[in-house]
Amino acid sequence: MTSTTLTRANSETVTGNRSDPASRDSASRDSAGSDFAALSRRIVAAGLLKRRPRYYVMRFLLTDAAFAGGWALFAWVGDSWAQLLVAALLAVAFTQVAFLGHDAGHRQVSGSRRFSEVLGLLHGNLGVGLSYGWWMDKHTRHHANPNHEERDPDVGAGAIVWTGKQARSRRGLGAFLARRQAYLFFPLLLLEGLNLHVSSVRSLRGLGRHRRVEAVLLAAHLIGYTTAVLLVLSPLRALAFIAVQQGLFGLYMGCAFAPNHKGMPVLTAADRLDFLRRQVLTSRNVRGTAADLLLGGLNYQIEHHLFPSMPRPNLRRAQPLVRDYCVQHGIEYRDATLIQSYRQVLRHLDGVGAPMR
Repeated sequence: MTSTTLTRANSETVTGNRSDPASRDSASRDSAGSDFAALSRRIVAAGLLKRRPRYYVMRFLLTDAAFAGGWALFAWVGDSWAQLLVAALLAVAFTQVAFLGHDAGHRQVSGSRRFSEVLGLLHGNLGVGLSYGWWMDKHTRHHANPNHEERDPDVGAGAIVWTGKQARSRRGLGAFLARRQAYLFFPLLLLEGLNLHVSSVRSLRGLGRHRRVEAVLLAAHLIGYTTAVLLVLSPLRALAFIAVQQGLFGLYMGCAFAPNHKGMPVLTAADRLDFLRRQVLTSRNVRGTAADLLLGGLNYQIEHHLFPSMPRPNLRRAQPLVRDYCVQHGIEYRDATLIQSYRQVLRHLDGVGAPMR
């Protein structure tokens, strides 16, 4: 790895040995394969991979009730500009429902594939209008190769570029965006909800499993959503409601996922890291008491990437075990507050766009 790819020292890092992983001696590399196995045994012994059915029953009941309550409030408020406040509440509800779909997809809720798929389809396709199959494919590839320049779809070039190579390939409007992307990052997230919906619909052609079911549920969501909005609101207020609700939904989703890997080391085909180091070195945790609720457990990104099926409430308990283990083995373990994580993301985006200026 290059020094630009793996930037080390900062005040928010909990670390053991700060040396570049690629420069470790061969004896250290030979022993690396057993490092995750030893950590995994500790996690299993602590009972942290056991299901938490009571937690998830309550979580689903409360989240789904809040989602339904948001739509009930929408119907009660009627044709009023106060609906813009309801739109903001529903944006939060949509994101929390999406978090449940994420947990179901990782089988954190249940070990049953079928039951997990039912939960994912109902909360993803029908609930918030996102294709569960498309997301599963994309997210699985991300987990296998986090922050890999060629293999992780989450760092693929889009409206935002994440590497210098991507930035140099831009022309015209793309180059304009790359030069100013640190300033445009949060405004562009307002379009992320629309992007997710469009990507979900476009993915239907390539889906094999449950293709018809996904299409029907996505259509039911779109028809139900637009019908409800147009029946209750005048055309102008309906447009404003959709813009606010979908814009804030995209912003919230983006703000929840951005701190996890953005601004962290980007890997290439030249990098050779074992599973433990590949997951830890490319991930960042977010600390703070409010982060658990706001980020749906994604604030424990390191633990989540190491143990994707670990139930959300167990991630907090696993965190000190994983951190101490990483320190003992000289593996950088990074965490930051939510604000600090956004600053790191913006610094990275500014640095990537700098040569274009």
